[in-house]
Order: sequence, then structure tokens, then C-alpha cells
Amino acid sequence: MAKIKAAVIGGSGYGGGEIIRRLLHHPNVELLRVASIDHIGEPVWSVHPNLEGQTSLVFEGIPPEEAAKGADVVLLGLPHKVSATVMPKLMATGARVVDLSGDFRLRDPAAYEKYYGAPHPCPEELVRGTFVYGLPELHREAIKKAKYVASPGCFATTIELALLPLAKAGVLAGAVEIVGITGSSGSGIKESPGTHHPVRASNLRTYKPLEHQHVPEIVETLTTAGAKGLTLRFVPVSAPLARGIFATCFAHTTSELSAQRLKALYAETYAGEPFVRVPAKRLPEVVAVAGSNWAEVSAVKGDGDLVTAFGATDNLIKGGAGQAIQSMNLMFGFDERASLEDPGGYP
Repeated sequence: MAKIKAAVIGGSGYGGGEIIRRLLHHPNVELLRVASIDHIGEPVWSVHPNLEGQTSLVFEGIPPEEAAKGADVVLLGLPHKVSATVMPKLMATGARVVDLSGDFRLRDPAAYEKYYGAPHPCPEELVRGTFVYGLPELHREAIKKAKYVASPGCFATTIELALLPLAKAGVLAGAVEIVGITGSSGSGIKESPGTHHPVRASNLRTYKPLEHQHVPEIVETLTTAGAKGLTLRFVPVSAPLARGIFATCFAHTTSELSAQRLKALYAETYAGEPFVRVPAKRLPEVVAVAGSNWAEVSAVKGDGDLVTAFGATDNLIKGGAGQAIQSMNLMFGFDERASLEDPGGYP
């Protein structure tokens, strides 16, 4: 199979480094260039030291339309509110795009403004549904046909996968309470008081309680899957981890499920999925998925109609770069697992 040509825009962050690493070893992809506003002219490996000896590419400070020149696909690793400003130029190039920011995940411009703190630069693209939401476990067939994919957020991916079997079964409704624990790499490569190691290494703290920007995309996605009247009460927690997300979700189902039926729902939903597993003899855990594109999910029955669902992912891979490449593989008809099959290390 002939190789496609790819470009990465916004390649100097942690997610960008993971995209580059995976593309360099992809059997069907030639990585043309990496664009960035930082470290211009420096070798890619000067920022991502694990790539020393793997590539001679340098960070190029070029406009998005120039970065996309000759590329079949652009993987966009720009921050929220920046991605949307360059998208019209990228769309004019004819390249297919996988965007890792939150700028095109929603359909409601008002929700975007509420959760991202600014009006959307091109709200008509949200309303029009120009971008397919890139959760393969729900939208695989649409992703295959898509020209533009909005890759889900890390918390969103973990929570959606944890609750998707309940939504698909039509028993997820009303308020769901969630606590999500995340590693520091989710805050990006630039240090801040909240990610400074002496503060983070022995600390747990919440941030954006009940107003995290992933809330509306989770509600939209699970509603699409079959949830009814869904509201999320989501509390994110920063943990002393570099990588990983662990979500605990408390839901009251519309009808009481037996423990056997609950187990069967999760098994049936993820049977044959290449990157989601329901552990047979344990509950999900971060160390089992860190460094890989795998997600682990399961659920336990509580009293009456209470179900507690769990999800674990690597925020930079299944919650970020890996899932974006998974969507890219589907868009171009490649093996969905290409460059993503490694299971990560343990412990």
C-alpha cells in the first residue's frame, strides 16, 4: 500500500511528541514536516529527546497552509481557541484534518462559548457538523468517510467509554456524578504553579469542579449513543502522576440491572474492539494502560439501580495522540491498529 504524506502542526507539546513518535514508525505514513511557533529551526529531538536518532526533521515556523502543502492529512496539535482560527486556511488546502483541540467537538456554539470562555470563530462549522467526533467505538463508520475529525478530550474519552454500554442499552439517564483523576502531562509542556513538581508530587487537588470544558462533549456523545436527559456533575482531580486518567462514575439506571446483565453489557459493547478491554479478574487501573492506546473499563452493581463504572486511559495516547492516529487509520483505510499495537510497560 502506498504511503500517505502527513504534517503535524503544533508539534512541540507532549501530545505533539507522541503524534510524531507514532507517525515516524507508521508503516503507511511519511511524515513531511512539523510546524511550531516554538523552537523554530531546532531539531525535533531537542524537545522530544526520545526521538534523537529517529528523525532529522526540525520545527518549522511556517503558516498552516504552507505546513499542509503536499500533505494528505494534517494532525493539528494546537491549543483550544487557536485551532479554530487556522482551520479555514487548512480546509482550503484540501487536506484531511484530525484536530486534537476542543474547538470542533461540540455542535452548540453557545456551549462552546460557555465552557471555553470565548465565542467560536466559525460557529457555522459546529452547527453544520463539519467535523465527525472521533470516538471510534461509537462513530467508526462515520470516521471512515470523514474529511475532518475532532478527536475527543482525554477526560471525555475515559468517561464516555466507561458509560457507553449503559447509554447504548438505553438505561443511562438523569444525573451522573463523576470523579476523574489525571496526571500532570494533561496540563501541557509549559510549567505552571499547578504542575510544578514540588506541589504536584505529593498532592491531590481539584480544579474546575462542575465546569470542566469536557462536560458538554461527554453529554453530547452519550446522548447520541442513547442516554436520556443526561446531566454531569464532574469533579476533576490533579494527581501525582505524569500520565494517566482514572474515572469513577456513579449512575442510577432507569431500570435495575442484575450483576450478570451488567457484566454482559460491557462484554457485548466492547467485543472485538481493538483498544478497549474489560479486565477479567480485576478492575481498571492506570498502570495497565499507561504508555499505550488501550482503555480499560468495567462496572459494578450497587444497591438498587446504582451502577458504578470505572475507566482508565493514558491521557496522551488513547486520550490524545493515539486516538487521533486511530481515526486517521480509519479515514485512510489502514489497519486501525497501525503504529498503536504496543501494550505499554508494567508496572
